[in-house]
Amino acid sequence: MAAPQKKTRSTAQKALIRSALETETRFVSAKQLHRRLEDEGASVGLATVYRQLNALARGGDADTITIAETQLFRACAQTEHHHHLVCERCGTAVEIDPPSEDWMRQIAASNGFEITHHVFEIFGLCAECRASG
Repeated sequence: MAAPQKKTRSTAQKALIRSALETETRFVSAKQLHRRLEDEGASVGLATVYRQLNALARGGDADTITIAETQLFRACAQTEHHHHLVCERCGTAVEIDPPSEDWMRQIAASNGFEITHHVFEIFGLCAECRASG
């Protein structure tokens, strides 16, 4: 009988983590999201947060990037391939259009490559972080 209880807890924790991520407007680490959930009184382990965030990313429900060797996550509302302009300090992200697919194919072909996939993110500092020094 413990198995159904565990399944219920897992499902509840999954929903809690998904909901918390959906309210974030920036990319956050598993540790940041875990800390927020604890501050809000939720009882969820850090390993569970990591597992659920990675599952969301694998399922296409979250975007993931790496900054300074830290994996960050953001809820993904778009179902199609997209890209971001990301603040390296606070994680704020803006969805952007990349250079055209034709440009990418042309650059690849002129260098003897055939594109199998691409990752395109631009990193910098947002206006608020620049203003705060």
